[in-house]
Amino acid sequence: MKLATLVVAVDKRLYRVFRGKVSLVAMAGLPSLRLTTTGRKTGLPRSSNLLYFPYREGFVLVGSNWGRPRDPMWTLNLLAHPEATVELRGTRIPVVATPVKGERYDELWALLLDFWPGYEMERLAAGRELPIFLLTRR
Repeated sequence: MKLATLVVAVDKRLYRVFRGKVSLVAMAGLPSLRLTTTGRKTGLPRSSNLLYFPYREGFVLVGSNWGRPRDPMWTLNLLAHPEATVELRGTRIPVVATPVKGERYDELWALLLDFWPGYEMERLAAGRELPIFLLTRR
């Protein structure tokens, strides 16, 4: 987690050079996407490369923020403006985000830990419940 800033910077560079077809997460054999939200304060597009969990016809994102104590900005942007865009290997997909709460949160959390056990380490380091969003195609 100490290398988070470097990993994010390298991943952004890879995205630009390879036009969204290469990412560090994908190179590690995990599914990755580029999420573009609308900034809650600026109204400007904001993009982040993220690990995602394929779920039914949608995408599940976890606001782990590399185990930091605050939620990542993209989660706050999705709460303010749930319509966003996902880019997978160069293909843009319009989505709408729904925060996951209650029993559904618990069910998805168990699936997420099977998928990527590191989420529990990040939750413990952050000292907070990690927000989960389900993104479905518009």
